[in-house]
Amino acid sequence: MNELNIEVAERDTKVILPENLVFGKVYTDHMFEIDYDEELGGWHNPTIKKFGPIQLNPAAIVLHYGQAIFEGLKAYKQVDGRIALFRPEKNIERLNRSARRMCIPEIDPDLALKAMLELVKVEKDWIPTKPGHALYIRPLVFATEPLLGVRSSKNFKFIIMLSPVGPYYPEGFKPVPIYATNKYVRAVRKGIGEAKTAGNYAAGLMGQQEAKAEGYSQVLWLDAIEQKYLEEVGAMNIFVQFKDEVATPMLTGSILPGVTRMSVIQILKDWNYNLKERMISIHEVVDAYKNKTLIEIFGTGTAAVISSVGKLKYNEHLLMFDEEKAGELGTRLYQELSDIHYGVIEDKHNWMTYID
Repeated sequence: MNELNIEVAERDTKVILPENLVFGKVYTDHMFEIDYDEELGGWHNPTIKKFGPIQLNPAAIVLHYGQAIFEGLKAYKQVDGRIALFRPEKNIERLNRSARRMCIPEIDPDLALKAMLELVKVEKDWIPTKPGHALYIRPLVFATEPLLGVRSSKNFKFIIMLSPVGPYYPEGFKPVPIYATNKYVRAVRKGIGEAKTAGNYAAGLMGQQEAKAEGYSQVLWLDAIEQKYLEEVGAMNIFVQFKDEVATPMLTGSILPGVTRMSVIQILKDWNYNLKERMISIHEVVDAYKNKTLIEIFGTGTAAVISSVGKLKYNEHLLMFDEEKAGELGTRLYQELSDIHYGVIEDKHNWMTYID
């Protein structure tokens, strides 16, 4: 493996962040890039370079057959001034799991982590310091070989780009309305649902669009076979607090294994909650609501961290929670994770990786 080259282009002016950062709209000056060529022996020429457009042949396999994977994590400016990433090794592990499923060559984990840390170090001035703000890190891998034929590419590009972001919900930590649908499905077991690949998100666009038209923020996806078991909420994992337990859908192969999900599971166990990973039927949720044994529903994910659910619509059923105030457990989890991210409380599980 070649040494990591850093081509730091001089900035014309000091970095000035927009007053209101819209999630995913602003990008930093530099990006990491490395290419894969099967004939040249694999991954080569890792470089941090000036951010900008890339050249891509119109026949590139990614454009026709969707051979692409990505990740998402954040770097934070902590209260003591240090810069830290939340569990980056878990995102790299998941990136390589997705790579195996999508017939993409794996990335050396040590190189991927070094590239992330070096890139964030180069772009440290882009890290926002306002509460709830962070530097979003987007690694992605895609097929670049020009070929109008259905097979795995022999050439790939791995890029890491950065984007300073504000809170996912600019209006504050408030409940969101979600819409459960059995009109469409996102993924099927034994398919690619557990891989963080472009096609998974394309499959959800129509349902998401229709939910938005009905006044709902996210789609609650049900399983593709029986269309009754909870799977994911948009780009998040889902948790349901019943009277005697907190449950989250078990990983069946069609659900993305979220890094925030696994962290919340650990925290709930630390807090001695009765946490279960199991199949959860939408009918069980509706019945629990009617019986007043359903306490709270919330989603977990890198972008929003925790999303408390204010109401849930499923066919003729409308489950109303508090649309103004987030649920108690979701709020507590959001505060706990945020305090770990920003170094307010002790990181008991050593989840944060620091920039030297």
